[in-house]
Amino acid sequence: MLRNVNRVLVALAGVLLVALGAAVLIGSFGLQRRWGLALPSAWPFDGAHDVLLTLAEQRRWRGRGWWWPVVIAALAAVTLLALAWLLVQARRRRLRHLVVDSGEDDVVVVRGRALEDVLAAEAGALDGVDHAAVTLGGRRTAPEARIVLTLAPHAAPAAALHRLLAEVLQQARTSAGLARLPAEVHLRAVRHGAERVG
Repeated sequence: MLRNVNRVLVALAGVLLVALGAAVLIGSFGLQRRWGLALPSAWPFDGAHDVLLTLAEQRRWRGRGWWWPVVIAALAAVTLLALAWLLVQARRRRLRHLVVDSGEDDVVVVRGRALEDVLAAEAGALDGVDHAAVTLGGRRTAPEARIVLTLAPHAAPAAALHRLLAEVLQQARTSAGLARLPAEVHLRAVRHGAERVG
């Protein structure tokens, strides 16, 4: 969900900045006259010395009592939205603790980093896996795993993925008492130099 919101916001900001940059370039270089473009009458920049607000427009807007409060409120709202978005991005997405149902009345809390390390060690020990990195996210009672497997040159990706699902994740579900442990697995190939044959 957050990833989709980020993509939409970045796309909108990109479109807005490209449109504004195109408007400035077309106006400042006089490209509309050179290329014979018919631009809308509301086009903000018409020439190299054109400005967004002329002196007459500045005087007219200054005379209205609501102008500066609206401008300041709009800029403050944009700043606050940008800061809120930045804080959401900086928020830690890692699961700090995991609640394990012991089957009795007691609840056991396991550090998320400890389970990540165990999963990474077991996944890294699989045949054909050169390195494994695991990050746990989600909620304390419903964790989600993000696993990156770096495969050795001789590895069979389907076999490594099957063993990861059937052995490593199944054992993690059983030991943590989880009904399910959704996992997003990314497979990468280890970088190695070309070998000379013959």
